[in-house]
Amino acid sequence: MSPATALNRDRVRELFDLRGAYLSQTGGDFDEDPYPVWHRLRAEAEIHPGTVHELTGYPGQALFSGLPHPDREHFSAFSFAACDAAYRNPEVFASAPDVVDPNHGRVGAQNSMLSMGGAQHRRYRALVQPSFVPAKAQWWIRNWIDQAVHELIDGFVDDGRAELNVDFCAAIPVLTITGSFGVPVDQALEIRAALGNPDTVVEMIRPLVAQRRESPRDDLLSVLVQAELPGDDGSTQRLTDAEIYSFAVLLLTAGSGTTWKQMGITLTALLQRPEILHAVAADRSLLRPAIEEALRWQPTDPMFSRYVTRDIDFHGMHLPAGSVLHMCVGAANRDPERWDNPDDYDIARRVRPSFAFGSGAHACMGMHVARAEMLTGIGALLDRLPNLRLDPSAQPPRFIGMYERGATEIPVLFG
Repeated sequence: MSPATALNRDRVRELFDLRGAYLSQTGGDFDEDPYPVWHRLRAEAEIHPGTVHELTGYPGQALFSGLPHPDREHFSAFSFAACDAAYRNPEVFASAPDVVDPNHGRVGAQNSMLSMGGAQHRRYRALVQPSFVPAKAQWWIRNWIDQAVHELIDGFVDDGRAELNVDFCAAIPVLTITGSFGVPVDQALEIRAALGNPDTVVEMIRPLVAQRRESPRDDLLSVLVQAELPGDDGSTQRLTDAEIYSFAVLLLTAGSGTTWKQMGITLTALLQRPEILHAVAADRSLLRPAIEEALRWQPTDPMFSRYVTRDIDFHGMHLPAGSVLHMCVGAANRDPERWDNPDDYDIARRVRPSFAFGSGAHACMGMHVARAEMLTGIGALLDRLPNLRLDPSAQPPRFIGMYERGATEIPVLFG
């Protein structure tokens, strides 16, 4: 069964609309441009008391990393230098407030590698990192990405029009990550829908884990089943089921929840600038810098948080132990101290590392898979859809969202 026929389009729209109930907790109804406010805040001070959404003027209770924790003091950093310094000092700016034991407690982000620090984080991350290095990109493309991309395009190539966020961008990452776990295509969206209830996800993948223990395959779930975790005494042991479930929920959540938004942002940036789109179509060596510039210019996750482990005077602000520092990487990625004309989407600018995928020990492990999905997906659209352009009769796409930013519908014509 191909992705084009197996995925329910209405269900995709329900699950992947930033304004819908599924993503509303991250401020999906925020439809203003936050960057002018972030520029002003950064010019006033590198760090301010309060959360990013409060300081930006969002009236709702937007939840994301490090939130809500009403019992803690909150601070937000807006400069590249302050965010960089925090990422480089994980002993003071920790990724989680407590020690993590994936074998006890409920499966979820708070009990996964995402919340681990120090040697524990390095041991667990090393088990799966080899599957996400740049050299492994072709493994992902060959096994899952390329097929999903072209079968999705097959579903609308003869229509002369499409809505690329739903018809295309939203489906690719979820099909890629669920495919790497051996989840059938017709269950991919149910996995995505269940991610808010990790116990349900565990029940859905439990039989797959048992199958891989009996008969491993060339997929990511088999990597987890066969992984050996080193102990402090030099011994090794296979991951427990609880540890595998912790990994699985984290990877399924991250793998299906971010790249589609960034792909939509990149496509929108190009479609809104036909001269750049035409240049990229004519010279594919420009596609990678076009993606990298979109990552800097409009990161889909513009805020990450760290817990302050001891009192520290930091970039002009005293941060007490137990407080939370929210790093507004969206603002940091447009810091004029680092980039000239930072508000311009300029694919010819010299590429410098940004915080689009975070930084430090917790830099996004799937960044190279995400890049492979975007390069393969956008490249295939340019190959197969001649004269690709925005539909002038439809509402043009806009960027919305507070802590998860993305484009609204991307209606296009081609041919």
